Amino acid sequence: MATIRREGDEVVVKLNDLEKAGALRGDVRAPASAVQSVRVVENPFKEVRGIRAPGTGFPRVIALGTWRRRGAKDFVAAYRGEPAVVVELAGAEFARLIVSSHDAAALAAELQDEPEITNPS
Repeated sequence: MATIRREGDEVVVKLNDLEKAGALRGDVRAPASAVQSVRVVENPFKEVRGIRAPGTGFPRVIALGTWRRRGAKDFVAAYRGEPAVVVELAGAEFARLIVSSHDAAALAAELQDEPEITNPS
């Protein structure tokens, strides 16, 4: 399963080999300074917007790759039955990173603990 973590001054979504094939791309990197907020959602499929291009998807089962909509695109690695971390970005390649994780709450807390990442709530 994809993982999201802070590595130096970047937030990195690490994909396994099958996910790289399904997403038609490698790992995703964004500057930590671009992070606007981090939150956890129980159903990541409610967050997916736009058209998949490129990537793999089966409705409400898996969403893996780039989802494009007017003026923005998101990177999604979402799986049925798993909560997800949603990272809102500004001035980066993607507007949002949506990544399922067994322990999404702990990952979100780790990302929020970093000094460059703030949650404007």
